[in-house]
Amino acid sequence: MSEEVLVMSQSEYSHRKRVPKRENFLQQMNRIIPWKRWVAMISPFYPEGKRGRPPKAIECMLRMYLMQAWFNLSDEGIEDAIYDSYSMKNFLGIDFRKQQVPDATTLLKFRHLLEEHDIGRQIFDDIRERLQAVGLMMQGGSIVDATIIQAPSSTKNASKTRDPEMHQTKKGNQWYHGMKIHSGVDAGSGYIHTITATAANVHDICEAHKLLRKDDHVLYADSGYLGIEKREEIRQDSHLASIEYRIVNRPSRHRITDAYKGIDYD
Repeated sequence: MSEEVLVMSQSEYSHRKRVPKRENFLQQMNRIIPWKRWVAMISPFYPEGKRGRPPKAIECMLRMYLMQAWFNLSDEGIEDAIYDSYSMKNFLGIDFRKQQVPDATTLLKFRHLLEEHDIGRQIFDDIRERLQAVGLMMQGGSIVDATIIQAPSSTKNASKTRDPEMHQTKKGNQWYHGMKIHSGVDAGSGYIHTITATAANVHDICEAHKLLRKDDHVLYADSGYLGIEKREEIRQDSHLASIEYRIVNRPSRHRITDAYKGIDYD
């Protein structure tokens, strides 16, 4: 594509009547994310490229990694999406005349580097601190919940075993194999302030005390957390014992209540 054609296509694209939601979201993220700070977190652990192929720029890899997380795409899926989407290509900041999108293997290695050095946790903590600094987290109350993250149960791999961090659990009438994400959410703003991960067979209530903040006065949760105030880790901590626990009743209790509605006892 010549320089003139490229300029024409960009000019034509800028005259659209409406900016898609995804593009608007990416533009906002591009403005508010402290790129230099996050790149500096990764830089000490990033390969210098003295041997083999020169590594991709840290910021380019970070942008690709974040888009993968935001849009819930696989390694191959985010690679294809960037080639297909003008807004995602612009967010990545690459020129196809000079370079190509990092491939799935490169992204996988980058993600493993972040995991190895706990950089994802550092980024999460930085986001939370920034939200608190500008008053976007209301404090005082938290909502807690847990989500099962499924993983392949197959043993068709080199070690012929399942991942030891993954376990099986039953929810409703269905069995799942994988891990569980436990989240603490600021009740006023809806922003997540704390995350922990366990095997899927760890009960939701076991991690609840780790999701509460020092200034929380009330906790909101579903019926899976009934009886939390009786647990040892809650009773032995003066702050946790003073919190008001607002837990939803089990569905069976609602059915009993509904059954007696409208009955005249006079």
